[in-house]
Amino acid sequence: MIVKPSGISHNALMLVPEDADDIFTLRRIIENGDSIIADTSRVVKQIKEYGRPDRGERVKVRVSLQAEQSQLDAAVDRLRITGTITETDNELVSKGTGHSLSVQSGDKIVVDKGRRWQDYELKMLNKSGTGGAFILVAIDTQEAAVARVSGTHVKVIPNIYSGQSGKRYQTKNNPSIDTFFSDIGKTIASIHTEGDTVLIFGPGETRRRFFNSIASKTEIPKESIKLVEGVDVAGEDGIFVFLRSAAMKEAMGASKLASVSSLLDQVMLMVNRGEKKFAMGLKEVSNAAGLKAIETAVFSDSIFTTANEDEVVKMLNSIESYGAKTFAVDSSTDIGLRVSSLGGIVAILRYALR
Repeated sequence: MIVKPSGISHNALMLVPEDADDIFTLRRIIENGDSIIADTSRVVKQIKEYGRPDRGERVKVRVSLQAEQSQLDAAVDRLRITGTITETDNELVSKGTGHSLSVQSGDKIVVDKGRRWQDYELKMLNKSGTGGAFILVAIDTQEAAVARVSGTHVKVIPNIYSGQSGKRYQTKNNPSIDTFFSDIGKTIASIHTEGDTVLIFGPGETRRRFFNSIASKTEIPKESIKLVEGVDVAGEDGIFVFLRSAAMKEAMGASKLASVSSLLDQVMLMVNRGEKKFAMGLKEVSNAAGLKAIETAVFSDSIFTTANEDEVVKMLNSIESYGAKTFAVDSSTDIGLRVSSLGGIVAILRYALR
C-alpha cells in the first residue's frame, strides 16, 4: 500500500492499494461516513424536451463520496464502495445522487475520516506498505513457470515452453535455449517492481544457466536474484511444490507467506500434542478475541461465504486494536485451502482457554 498525505486536510490520506492484501486492508479501514475522493466514470443521459432520454454517454469524473457501505466484490481483489456524491468536478453529474466506486489494485483514492486516524488504523496501513514481493521461476530445459507472490497471494503465469527436443545436444530443428531464456526474462521484467526478489529453482543445471543469463542481460539487480536448492520440479507443478517446501520458508524468510505457513505448522503441532493454545472456526476465535487472548490469527476469504462480512471485519479490527497480528490468505492457494479446512479462521492464543 502506498500511503501519502493528501494535502486536502490533516485527516486525509492518499492511498494506492498494490495487491489483494491491500484491498482487504481498505475494506477494514473505510467506515460509513468517511469521505472518499476518487476518479470514476458515470453514465450521463440527456433529457429531450419531446422525447425519451437517450442512452447517455459515460463520462470521466472526480467525485467526493460519503461512504454508506463498503463490500468485497467476489474475491479479495476488488472493493465496492457505495454512497452519496457530495462534490464533483463535472456539472453534468449531480450532487446528492447515489454512486458506486470500484477500487482495484493500482487505483488511487483519498480517504478523509474527519477525525484523527487511530493508531491501529495507521498500523494496518503501514503493515500493508512494507516488504517487496517474490517472483518465482521454476525452470528446466523443457518448460518454465513464473509466479508472483505478494503478501499471501500467488499469481501464476502459464507455462513457457522451450520447444527443445529433450536431447542432450543441439540439433538443427531445436530452438536456441537463449531464445527460451529471453522469453522468460521478458515475462519477469513485465511483473518485476523495485524491491522484488527473484527466486530460481528446478532440476539440473538449467537454473544456473538461466541465473547467469538474467543477471547479465536484464536491469534487475543481481543481489535480488537468488538460486534455491532442494526443489527439482519445473513448470507450474514446481511452483506449488516450492510453496509447500521447507525451502520456501528458508528462502522467503520473514515474508507473510512463510509466516503463515509456519503458523499453521505450529497449530498442527499443538493439535498432535494436545495443547490448547489455539482456536479454530469463527465461534472459537470470536470468543478468544473478546477475551483479548489472541496472539496471531489467519483467515481465508472463504469465511465470507458463511459469515457476515461486517461482523468478521469488526472482529479482526478488534484483534488488531490490542496488538495482535492478522493475516489474510487466498482460498485458491494451498495455504488458503488449509485455513479453509480449519473453519476459515485459526488463531494462536496467548494462553489456553480450556
